Amino acid sequence: MKIIHKNQTKIFRNSKSCTAIDYWTDDKEINGAVIELTNRYPDKDRVVNLECKEMVYTIKGFGRIVIEDKEIKLNEGDLVLINKGEKYFWKGKMTMFTSCTPAWYPKQHKTVE
Repeated sequence: MKIIHKNQTKIFRNSKSCTAIDYWTDDKEINGAVIELTNRYPDKDRVVNLECKEMVYTIKGFGRIVIEDKEIKLNEGDLVLINKGEKYFWKGKMTMFTSCTPAWYPKQHKTVE
């Protein structure tokens, strides 16, 4: 068992409009973060996880995600599963919880056109 208290988290700024509160588990198989989105992430283009599958739950707010050529509107309580290799971007004002498997790390997360 592992417990991560909020005072043990680390803040990671992906951009001006996307901040992550990382709950590092020290487990290479899974991790989690709370994401605060205030506009579009990334600012332009798209991002892709080369190694991780990412599950995202909308805690509050609303917005959308565009994955490949599909646009999905999101509201409180909605859940999205992003497969590794899928190119996407977010837009909206949302608080989300995300969990990745294997655990997310910055070097496998790339901006692409």
